[in-house]
Amino acid sequence: MNRKIVIAGGTGFIGKYLSEKFQADGYEVLVISRQPDHIQWDNEPEMVEALEQAELLINLAGKSVNCRYDKENKMQILKSRTETTTALGNAILKCKQPPQLWINSSTATIYRHAEDRPMSERNGEIGSGFSVNVAKRWEASFFSFDFPKTRQIALRMAIVLGKGGGVMQPLTNLVRFGLGGKQGSGNQMFSWIHIDDLYQMIIFLQEHKELDGIFNCASPNPVSNQQLMQTFRQVMEMPIGLPAPAWLLSIGAIFIKTETELVLKSRWVIPERLQAQGFNFKFPFIKEALGDILRLTKS
Repeated sequence: MNRKIVIAGGTGFIGKYLSEKFQADGYEVLVISRQPDHIQWDNEPEMVEALEQAELLINLAGKSVNCRYDKENKMQILKSRTETTTALGNAILKCKQPPQLWINSSTATIYRHAEDRPMSERNGEIGSGFSVNVAKRWEASFFSFDFPKTRQIALRMAIVLGKGGGVMQPLTNLVRFGLGGKQGSGNQMFSWIHIDDLYQMIIFLQEHKELDGIFNCASPNPVSNQQLMQTFRQVMEMPIGLPAPAWLLSIGAIFIKTETELVLKSRWVIPERLQAQGFNFKFPFIKEALGDILRLTKS
């Protein structure tokens, strides 16, 4: 019998990367999404069949937050997370041999704006506002289930850095055109994770069957926005980087239909639980991470 995992919401750059990695490791990978060639969210019998005897379920579903926070988008951001999580939980309840582990994505944005100290799972302070409320309700949906045979882990994910996805393209474009200076004050912290470390983290949590609950998914070495942009310029060998003050970012966000929170909120998150369990990062520092990703991009 094939070893099987299921990735829900697996059509973005993270889901595609994980699918390729697990397939290379010999897994059969089934994807739940709204695309016609995948298992559909409204087809519960097919979802149950996919989840039967799966070793692992990874849920990445959720509308991108890279948009304006108007009423319609806010509703879609919330529902695309909570309703898909509930649908997966209900499908697991109907399995005779349910997945051994369910990893649900969450977000490091759940913590408050922090420029004074890092946020760990044990000592982190939950913030306030729309994005935080979404994160809280997302995790509440996930942990509302209590399965006798399925471990549950919520990954509070920092910004995932990888080839061709996430923030890499817009930031490299800024640097390339000489606009890669600090954004806002530059003091806001940037927590991040290399996509390969995310994959290795999932493997680590799968193997350590005694672990469950909430884990911060971030490099142990977050950097300030100023350090981030400086490192981008160093790696890309661009000596000039004009800064972007907060007022200019606010105007620009309107034109490109996004929110300044994505750049200006200080996310200072550390993976205390993972480090305590002995997880080793392949890319613990931002310079090596960017060097690897940009090298892959060029090749």
